[in-house]
Amino acid sequence: MHIIRVHEFGDASKLIEEDLPLPEPRPGEVRVKVHAIGMNFADIYQRRGWYPAPPPFAPGTEFAGTVDKLGEGVSQFKIGDRVATASGAQAYAEYALAPVMRTAALAEHVSFEQAAALLEQGLTAHYLAVSTYSLKTGDTALVHAAAGGVGQLLVQIAKLRGARVIATVSTDEKARIARGLGADEVILYSRDDFEAETRRLTDGKGVDVVYDGVGKDTFEKSLNCLRPRGMLALFGFSSGPVAPFDPAVLGAKGSLFLTRPGLNQYIATREELVQRTSDLFAWLALGALRPRIDRVLPLAEAATAHRELEARHTAGKILLVP
Repeated sequence: MHIIRVHEFGDASKLIEEDLPLPEPRPGEVRVKVHAIGMNFADIYQRRGWYPAPPPFAPGTEFAGTVDKLGEGVSQFKIGDRVATASGAQAYAEYALAPVMRTAALAEHVSFEQAAALLEQGLTAHYLAVSTYSLKTGDTALVHAAAGGVGQLLVQIAKLRGARVIATVSTDEKARIARGLGADEVILYSRDDFEAETRRLTDGKGVDVVYDGVGKDTFEKSLNCLRPRGMLALFGFSSGPVAPFDPAVLGAKGSLFLTRPGLNQYIATREELVQRTSDLFAWLALGALRPRIDRVLPLAEAATAHRELEARHTAGKILLVP
């Protein structure tokens, strides 16, 4: 099978296409014939060595396809079932392995492309808005990178839960996208100081929660945008890791809460995974949730896809197709 692997950490040129035998599922796993792969910033973190794994490895955890082979003890699926996972292994391949406990059956109305565009970022947006800080009517949320993959879904779910959404984006075109998804206010951080604008838009009170997947470039000002006892949910580092800081800062700025949530802890059981994916698929069927696919590229062009995502030339999801 064709697979894209990393033999040493570095830039996108380190993504190398190879031919390898098909992987064999272990107990509790299924092998999936991959139809669509969802690209995420975590794939870039893997390639750079920020999520260290011993090379060689194939990046990626998110894909959708059909069950091709069952591991020992698997009874939840049968060969030919349509499935998707955000917790698979070595996704940049024609065939990949998925743990049954972290794999969802696809509803009939959900295509492979929709599943690969929705699952990881949709699950992330779901746990952020529903569980990490459970948004409700009257809350105000600041969503960074609101035209990105997670950002777009987070704006939509926040509005479904009745919150006011202040979105930050980098361009006028991305501002149009964020407004079209329901954002109440949009700040162009490339032109305006998002901290000052957020304070102005909240009459100096600050927001209840900041959802920040950017990291280094936004962290300090994100804290300054919070109301007393507000929460910063730092769920990613697209601009780089945040520097170490003194936790006493949280007290000085108003008894703030800081959390670094991760998807695995929010789908810790199969029941929780099914509950979250059921919500996502139901909203998709109703048209209340619209994942945006920016482009679809052949698996062989994985390096190009990484460069485009790193340069922030995308507004939505990049899919790779074997």
